[in-house]
Amino acid sequence: MKILMILLLLGVQEAAAVTHSLKYFLTGSSEVPNFPEFVAVGMVDDVQIYHYDSNTEKAEPTQDWMNKVTAEDPQYWERNTAFSLGHQQTFKASIEIAKQRFNQTGGVHTLQLMYGCEWDDETDEVTGYDQYGYDGEDFISLDLKTQTWIAPNQQALITKHKLDRSKADLARIKNYCTQICPEWLKKYVNFGSSSLTRTVLPSVSLLQRSSSSPITCHSTGFYPHRAEMFWKKDGEELHEGVHKGEILSNHDGTFQMSVDLDLSAVGSEDWDRYSCVFQLSGVNITTKLKKAGFRSNEGGSLSVIIAVVAAVVVLAAVAVIGFIIYKKRTDKKTPPENDPSTLQRLSGSTSSDESITSQTQLIQEKQNEVTSLHEDSASLNT
Repeated sequence: MKILMILLLLGVQEAAAVTHSLKYFLTGSSEVPNFPEFVAVGMVDDVQIYHYDSNTEKAEPTQDWMNKVTAEDPQYWERNTAFSLGHQQTFKASIEIAKQRFNQTGGVHTLQLMYGCEWDDETDEVTGYDQYGYDGEDFISLDLKTQTWIAPNQQALITKHKLDRSKADLARIKNYCTQICPEWLKKYVNFGSSSLTRTVLPSVSLLQRSSSSPITCHSTGFYPHRAEMFWKKDGEELHEGVHKGEILSNHDGTFQMSVDLDLSAVGSEDWDRYSCVFQLSGVNITTKLKKAGFRSNEGGSLSVIIAVVAAVVVLAAVAVIGFIIYKKRTDKKTPPENDPSTLQRLSGSTSSDESITSQTQLIQEKQNEVTSLHEDSASLNT
């Protein structure tokens, strides 16, 4: 997913618009050694905020600021524990159904669900997603624009036809993705603003394994992960001979990334025409490639050259992100449910006036809906 970045030019200071995201990842598994049979994780801007697994059977915050939610909703964690326990049971049943669909018996298998939304804090545009995967491959996903389910394989067609016919269920999912989810996302961003909106610049180094190896521009220790890095020649961005790596997490919650440049056909006298550029939150860090003092270890170990770093502009001021509490037609002030699974949303159980005393009944309904969603085992091979 692409993040909108506004670069600061000529020293003019502006605030960069950001696309925030709220995602839930639910994973059910069978016969995976030393791994819980069910795990649920919530992420805001790719920072984990929520965790549940079948070993502890308890929904817990993974960020201190997530405890602020109980001030408005004292039963938040108890309710989400009940929801996750229901998800755990339905995922276990769904894996058995999927195994029959694919004509499988034992062995390691996984069923995954990812759903959530994105919100652009400048345009207020919202997008949502809801998609399943089985054994590491796409199984079925919802196209919110067309209000249809997409089945990439034959085994998912039964589910697709079943879900496409349920217009009321589609409307409930759309309401969650475009209304309820964004309002909770805004709330979380507000709770964790001091952490989520901070900016940490990296250290940047040039690395080369041997004199014939590509030159790697490596940055580490930056936050957030919404960064770009690329090579330039004579001020123009390069694409040929460039290999960009993935953004990886560090143990301290920051990130690292690298981009390689192949200069095997370029004479060292022209190296000063090249530079590596790192961009984050409107700041450019430029590291020029200089042959003078450049060392290469033929033995294979990395040789680190201290980068000459030039910051073009100062950090933009972070705008305070407001949020609007979702108001229901009855004008009740109880916040909407935080973590409804697809099963819950298809059942319509996303209203905020759902009482805690009804949780047992709600979970039982979700278990019953496994059959409704995926067809019962007797019909799988029809």
